[in-house]
Amino acid sequence: MLTEMKSKILNICLILTSLGGYLEWGRNNKMFLVQGEILVISKLLNAPGSVLHPFTLLPLIGQVLLVITLFQKSPSRLLTFLGLSGIGVLLILMFAIGLLSLNVKITLSTLPFLVTGFIVVKHRRALRSGAKE
Repeated sequence: MLTEMKSKILNICLILTSLGGYLEWGRNNKMFLVQGEILVISKLLNAPGSVLHPFTLLPLIGQVLLVITLFQKSPSRLLTFLGLSGIGVLLILMFAIGLLSLNVKITLSTLPFLVTGFIVVKHRRALRSGAKE
């Protein structure tokens, strides 16, 4: 029971840390991912064709999958990894962009998610190896 709760808490942390990602482009354009996600969801309801892009849909689907795991008695390993991967595609790309452009704000905004993702993978591997013994 304690491991299920830890898995759920880690999945909540993945969702929350993904929302803190920060983007800057052009001269005066900047946005946190939570703002972008609200924009995507509103456009998805009004004009779905305008948001049909892998870098908008994959993270959104990833978050939905992680939210689904919160309602499971024992969070699914598959759904957790699929959710982590869906969101991770965007956050890893943002991390690389931050490094390449020497933008400290972008780079640092992705670190909480990347660290949490690493912890989730270690936790899930420990659960799996503990189940085999």
